[in-house]
Formats: sequence, structure tokens, C-alpha cells
Amino acid sequence: MGNFTAFENKMIAAGMGDAPIRAFRRNYEALLRNETGLISEESIDPADNLESLETIGSGKPADAALFAQAVVIKLNGGLGTGMGLQGPKSLLSVRDGVNFLDLMVRQILDLRKTGASPVRLLLMNSFSTSGDTLAHLQRYKAEGLATASEVELMQNQVPKIDALTLAPVEWPADPDLEWCPPGHGDLYPALVGSGWLDRLLNDGVKYAFVSNSDNLGAILDPVILRHFADSGAPFLMEVTRRTAADRKGGHLARRKSDGRLLLREVAQCPESDMEAFQDIDRHRYFNTNSLWLRLDLLKEQLAADSGVLPLPMIRNNKTVDPRDKKSPAVIQLEIAMGAAIECFEGAAAIEVPRSRFAPVKTTSDLLALRSDAYEILKNGQVRLQASRHGEPPVIQLSDEYKLVDSLETLGVPSLIDCKSLKISGPTGFSDGVTLRGSMEITNPGPETKIVPAGIYQNETLRLG
Repeated sequence: MGNFTAFENKMIAAGMGDAPIRAFRRNYEALLRNETGLISEESIDPADNLESLETIGSGKPADAALFAQAVVIKLNGGLGTGMGLQGPKSLLSVRDGVNFLDLMVRQILDLRKTGASPVRLLLMNSFSTSGDTLAHLQRYKAEGLATASEVELMQNQVPKIDALTLAPVEWPADPDLEWCPPGHGDLYPALVGSGWLDRLLNDGVKYAFVSNSDNLGAILDPVILRHFADSGAPFLMEVTRRTAADRKGGHLARRKSDGRLLLREVAQCPESDMEAFQDIDRHRYFNTNSLWLRLDLLKEQLAADSGVLPLPMIRNNKTVDPRDKKSPAVIQLEIAMGAAIECFEGAAAIEVPRSRFAPVKTTSDLLALRSDAYEILKNGQVRLQASRHGEPPVIQLSDEYKLVDSLETLGVPSLIDCKSLKISGPTGFSDGVTLRGSMEITNPGPETKIVPAGIYQNETLRLG
């Protein structure tokens, strides 16, 4: 068991280069060593005394020369299958036929206009999203944002591992299912293996802002860019305060042994330390997955680490066909890009308001985004209405609304003054429904019931 040659040959045959093969080898060897990656509470201190966007907000913003040295990288490999989508999640309509990808392009074009320099955009696509994404971008050909050579950074793919033999799994019924994405930590080997890292550096691009394509709050901020450039730090992570809803999510901490910042995910926390892990007053910050990278220093660090950043390996136990739980058990190895914070001497974090973290992971998130609780500006920026003071509405939808199509029949009420909304059962909203405060709407019956126009505040509506 544990012969890597078969994996190497399979990856070479699929066109994978040296960088992703070496990264996968490192993770595979960690698997063979049965590494747990556990981080005990006694080995870390809480992350505190962080700088914040509020404290640097009066600083000088980036100028044209600095914008010219910047690239925006959006992670665009997801299909959104959990929301019933068949294509790239970034092509999901937000409002009025405008999708995530359109808003990203608007943001870049606005940065080019206000910064008076050609800020670059790179989309880290997967094999599943590349075709549809590039087809949609044809409408932006005049802006130089339409062809793969201009905008695409291709994510690698890695073999799934047979859980019994630890060899590459074989699934002749659908060979595509023998592969899986390596997680967004693949950003680093993808930049190297694709040639983009050297290409950007040769073009004078020094600073990269990286974020998820479904986080419409993450835009290149001129003040943070200037702060990052002046700091000389190799790596900067945007973090925000954890709330009760974030108790089970990973947090930022500082390692006692060397003082470096690190991320601890729930899978890396010993059971005996779970109470401390979930203490949001002790561990106050979580990673928004919005990162700033110094590309020249990234290249230096990669050289020092023999071409592979030593990122913690994440093990996921699955079946080779995710829709068939009786198909052979496999192990999928992933790495997270934010974990690289512990790989760089002098890496830093900055606290940002929750408004810069507005991901759409569920139909509940999408309903909030489509409502008047958010505003969408002409320059592509999406933000909570100022009256909400950074707090999005907390929405719970029953299983009838798991898929995007179900929202079309639900309708969109006014939520600008709604603190929380829970919907159970088949429901629809008439035009002119305003919900305020804490609302609960239930329909125990099988037939859809309509909420008539009107203002509802701090009440439970039982329909039917």
C-alpha cells in the first residue's frame, strides 16, 4: 500500500504539471503517516491586537501606480450543486438578470476607471466551470476580459484515493468521478504550474487580492491595498468577528512556539478543547477567505519550501460516486489557501467589518441578497443597507426551499427592517409584503398559502 508512482503516472497522463503533483505527493505522504493535524488549546493563544480597517481607514488610498501592480483573483471553481444549479455558481442571477460574474466585471471596470490603471482580473476556474464562464464573458470582449489567456487560471484536479487500497480509485462507469478538486489551497501550485506567477511578476504585478466569487462583499479596497503595500508583509488575511452563528466555524489563533498566526478548523480541534474552540469571546476572529499576497515574496517562499507550501492536509471521506452511497469508499485530500498564513514569517491579519463578508452559500443567503436589505451599486458593489449597521437578516427556510428554483415561486418581501425570518411549509409572498423585527411564518398543509400585502412585525403567521 502507498505507492505514489501510480498517482504520478495518472496525473501526468491527465496533463497535470510538476507543481500540483508535488503538492499532492506531500498530502498523500501525510495521509500515509496518519497525521491528524490536531491543534491543542494549550499550544495556542487567542489572536488579538489586530489592526482594523476602521483604524487604518483614514490612511492614504492606493494611487494609479499601485493599482497597476494589482491583480484581483476570484475563486470560481464551484458549481452550486447544493442549490440545485447545473452550471457555475457565479452565473446565478442576483437581481434583474445580473449575475455574480457580471458584478465582478463591473467592480474591475470601476477600479480601472477610478484607479486610472488596468487592474487585472483572474478567475480560478475548474474543469467544470471553465466553458460556461468563458462563454458568458464573450460579452466583455472589448474590455479584454473574454479569453482564457487573459482571465483564466485553471484549477488542478487530483485523484480520489481508494479507501481500502490507498491506490488511485478506478470507476469505469464514469472515469470523471475518479478525480476531485484539491481545495482552494490549490491556488499556489496553480499559479506556479500555469506560469501565471512568473507572467504577473514579469508584467510588474506585485499584489494579489484573492476572494471567493460568491462573496460579493469582497472587493479590492484601495485603503487596504495601500496599507498592505506599505506594511511589507508577505501575506494579509481579512478576518471578522465571530458571532454565535459562527461558533462551529474555524478561527484565527497565534501559535505559542513561534508567535505565528494560524487557522484552526473544527476538524483540527481535540474533542477535549471544543468548549474553548466555540468560545467566541476568547477566539474572536474567523477567516473571510479574502487574502492579500505579495507575489514576489510568495515566489521566494515557494523556493525556500522546495516548491510546495507546507499546508495542513484536510482529509474528506466520501464515496466515489457522491450520489451513490453504496459505491466504493474514497479519500479526498484537500488544502485550504488561508492555512498558508502560518507559512510566512511576518504574515498578518486585519479586522474588517462584516459588510466585506457576504457569501451566498444557501437559498437563505440568496433570498436576503435579493431583498432590499442589500443595495447593489452601479459599480458592482454589494452591501448591506446602512440602517442595518452591518447585521444581515437571519433567515431559516424549510427543506421546500433548498433549491434556487423554489425561490422564484416564493417571492421577495421587504426585509430592510427584518431581524430574523423563519419560513416553514409552502408559502408565497404577494407584492407589497413588508416584514419587520422577528418573524415566523408556518404552513402545516401541503398547498401553498400566500401572505397578503401588508406590514407584519414581530409576529408568528400561521397560514391555513
